[in-house]
Amino acid sequence: MKSHARVVVIGGGVVGCSVLYHLTKFGCRDAVLLERKVLTAGSTWHAAAGFHAFNGDPNIARLQAYTISLYQEIQEAGEQNVGLHVPGGINLAATPERWEFLRTEWSRHRFMGLDTHLIGPAEIKKMCPIVDVGDVIGGLYDPHDGHLDPYGCTHAYARAARKNGAEIYQQTKVEALTPRADGGWDVVTDQGAICAEHVINAAGLWAREVGSMAGVRLPLIPMEHHYLITENIPELEALDREIPVTVDLDGEIYLRQEHKGVLLGVYEKNSTPWALNGTPWSYGETDLLPPHLERLEDNLVQGFKRFPSVGAAGIKRVVNGPFTFTPDGNPLVGPVRGLHNYWVACGCMAGFSQGGGVGLALAQWILEGEPQDNVYAMDVARFGAFATPAYTAAKAREFYEHRFYLARPNEQWPAGRPAKTTPVYDLQQAANAVFGVTYGQEMALWFAPKGAQPSETPTFRRSNAFRPVGEECRAVRAGVGVFDASGYAKYDISGPAAETWLDRLLACRLPAIGRARLAPMLAPSGRLMGDLTVMRLAADHFMVTGSGYLQEWHMRWFEHHLPERGVEVSNVSDSLLMLAVAGPKAATLVGRLIGGDHDPAAMPLLSVIERDIGLAPTRLARLSLTGETGYEIYAPSQYLRQLYVRLLEEGRDLGIRPYGVWALLSLRLEKSYGIWSREFATEYTPRMCGLDRFVDYGKADFIGREAALREREATPARQLATFIVDAKDADAAGFEPIWIGERVVGYTTSGGYGHTVGESLAMGYVESADISPDAPYEIHILGERCKARMIMEPAYDPGGGRMRRSAAAR
Repeated sequence: MKSHARVVVIGGGVVGCSVLYHLTKFGCRDAVLLERKVLTAGSTWHAAAGFHAFNGDPNIARLQAYTISLYQEIQEAGEQNVGLHVPGGINLAATPERWEFLRTEWSRHRFMGLDTHLIGPAEIKKMCPIVDVGDVIGGLYDPHDGHLDPYGCTHAYARAARKNGAEIYQQTKVEALTPRADGGWDVVTDQGAICAEHVINAAGLWAREVGSMAGVRLPLIPMEHHYLITENIPELEALDREIPVTVDLDGEIYLRQEHKGVLLGVYEKNSTPWALNGTPWSYGETDLLPPHLERLEDNLVQGFKRFPSVGAAGIKRVVNGPFTFTPDGNPLVGPVRGLHNYWVACGCMAGFSQGGGVGLALAQWILEGEPQDNVYAMDVARFGAFATPAYTAAKAREFYEHRFYLARPNEQWPAGRPAKTTPVYDLQQAANAVFGVTYGQEMALWFAPKGAQPSETPTFRRSNAFRPVGEECRAVRAGVGVFDASGYAKYDISGPAAETWLDRLLACRLPAIGRARLAPMLAPSGRLMGDLTVMRLAADHFMVTGSGYLQEWHMRWFEHHLPERGVEVSNVSDSLLMLAVAGPKAATLVGRLIGGDHDPAAMPLLSVIERDIGLAPTRLARLSLTGETGYEIYAPSQYLRQLYVRLLEEGRDLGIRPYGVWALLSLRLEKSYGIWSREFATEYTPRMCGLDRFVDYGKADFIGREAALREREATPARQLATFIVDAKDADAAGFEPIWIGERVVGYTTSGGYGHTVGESLAMGYVESADISPDAPYEIHILGERCKARMIMEPAYDPGGGRMRRSAAAR
C-alpha cells in the first residue's frame, strides 16, 4: 500500500468510485480509494439502480442529466459492461393538480435542456401495457430514463480510474484520521497508514463513523427501504421490448422491468430508520434486513391496483436494504468547515442518478477551487448546529415518507419544529402568525386575521394568505410596519488587519466609519459568493450581514481566507438580533423611542449609529428591503422582546402592523430587488444581475478582480430583468421558461403579486440579445403561457425617492 497520496477517498460505493474517476479524469493521478470490504459492499449492491434527470432544482437536474450521459463513457473507459437499460421513464398523474404539476415541470424542462414529453393515457398504456390508466390524466415521459447493474457501474468507474493511475485497496478498513501540522491527514487503516493531502468521506452507510473520526457530526441516517421482485408476468413475456420505468406519483410507488417480471418499490408512510446509534462495521456485502411487508400493505394495495398483473404474479424476492437520507433528501458534498482538506460526498440516496454529478462537482472543487455548477442544494454547509441527530431523524423520516408527495411552493412541513425560536415568538403566536422555518429557526410568514385559523392552505395558486399579506404590504407603504429579522446572519469582524482583509474579500469599496454599503463577494472565477451588507463601526471594526441560512457557508469562506493573525471573525447571528421598521412613519416611531435631540429622519441612507432605544443598547442602520424609509435595529438577544413591545406600543397611533416574510417578498419584487438563491447565486456574475454597480473595479486587489474586469468588457450571455405578467390566480414561482414566440429566451427566478401596484410580477434572466421592453414575452405559469411585459425600472417608486427622503411623515 502506498504511504503517501494527494487524495484518499474512503468508501467503495458508486459515489466514492465516481469521485475517484473524476479526480483522475481531471488530471489527479495520485489518488487512492480505501474500501473496508469489497466495492459495492454497502447500500450500492442492493440498490434498485434506477436513474432519471427529473428534479425540482434545475441545478441538481443538470447534474443528474450529466450522470446519465456519463454511463456510456465509463462503460467504454473502464471496459466494463454497466448493464445499461434505457427504456425511458413515465411519471403518472392521476389527479388534476398532479397533472398541472407535470405540465409545469415539462415547461421548465424547455430551458433546462431536458428532452421530456407530455403523453396521454392511451400512449401510456401502449408503452406500458401492465398499467391501469382508468384514472390517469397523463404522464411526463423522458426517453433517457432507465436502470443499470449497480455492480457493473461501480466497477466501470473503478476500472476507468485505475487505468488513469488511481489505486484501490479493498479489505482495508479505515480506523483513524489524524490531522497533520502541514494541513494534510494521516489515514490509519488496518493495513497501514497513508499520508494524504486531501481526505474524502464517501463512506455511505458508515459516513457518520468516518465523520466522527475527524470530529464531525454529519446529518444523515440510514432508512430501511423495500422493493419486491416478481415472477414472470405474461404481458411482459409477450413483449419483445422493455417497458419504461414507471412512477405512480400519487400512489408513491415505482416500477421497472426485471427480466420478464418487475421490480416494485415503495416509500411507505410508517418508515423505519435503521442503526440510529451507528452502522455496524460487520454489516457486509450480502447482508439485508428482515422484510416487513405488513408496513407496506397500503402501498402494495395501491400498487396492485395500478398494475393489476403484478398483484397476480408471484413474489420471487423481497429486498429490505438500508440507504442513507439527509434531512432534505439531498447529498452532503464539499469541504467541511473548520477541517482543512476534509471533504464529504455522502448521504446520496439517489446514487445512480446523482453519483456522476457529485463526482464531477467534488473533483472540480478540489482541483480547480470551485465547482462549475451551483451545488448549494448539495453543499454540506447548508446545515449548521441545528441539525442535531433528533432533528435529522425526524426530517429524514419526513422526507422519506414524502418522497413522491406533491409539495406546493407555500407548504411548510412540520417535522423537527419548532426548534429555534426568537424572543418574540410567543407574541407573534398571539398575533396569529403563520410560521415557516429557515436554518432551523421559526419565522413569521404572515399574520392571519383575528379569529381565523393560523394556517396556510397548500396550493400552487394564490392561497388564503393573499388578502392578509396584501393588507400587511399596504400598511407598510402607508404607515409603518415591524418585521422580526432575527434570522439574518450577522458577522462581527475586527482587528488591525480587518480593513485590509475585508477590502480583498469584498468587491465593493469599503464604507467610511458610520456608513454601510452593499457588498458583492466574488469567487476567483468572478461568480458571486455573496450579496452582503458591510457596516463600518470603527476604523478596525465592521459588521457584515447576509442571508441567515448561509451562515455556515459564509463562515467557511471567511475562515478559508483568514490570515494567520490580525483579524477576528465571529458569527453573532444568535446573540445579536434585529427588528426592521419600515414605512413613511418609521422615522417618527424610531424617534419616539430614541428621544433626545437625535432625529432619525436626519440619518442619511446607508448610515449606522449606536443609540439606546428605550432600555436597549442598539445599533441603528438606515436600510430597508421594502423600498420605504426604513431602519434596521440590532440589539442583544435579551433586549429584543421589550424592544418589540415598545415599538408596538409607541406605534399604535401610527397604525403599526407586524408584517411577515410573504409581505417582504412582495414589497421587494415591486422594487426589483434581488435576493440570494433566486436572482443572486453562484452561477451568476455581477454584470448579469446588476450588482456590478457596487463593484469597485478600481481597487488594486480583490478576489475575482481579474475575472470581473474581463466580464466588464463584454456583454453577458443573460441579464436580469423584471416583468409584469398577465396572470389570473397564480403567479410565477421561479424557473418557469420565458418565451418569445416558440423560442425559450430565459427563465424566471422568482415571482409573486405586487399588492401595492396591483400587478403580478416576475424576475428572471433573459438572453441579452432578446432584452427589449417591446418584445412579446410570455411566461409559463402552471402549464399555461401568460403574456408578460418587460419593465425597465421598478414597478414601485422607480426614482427611489420614498426610501431616500430625509423628512418623515409626522
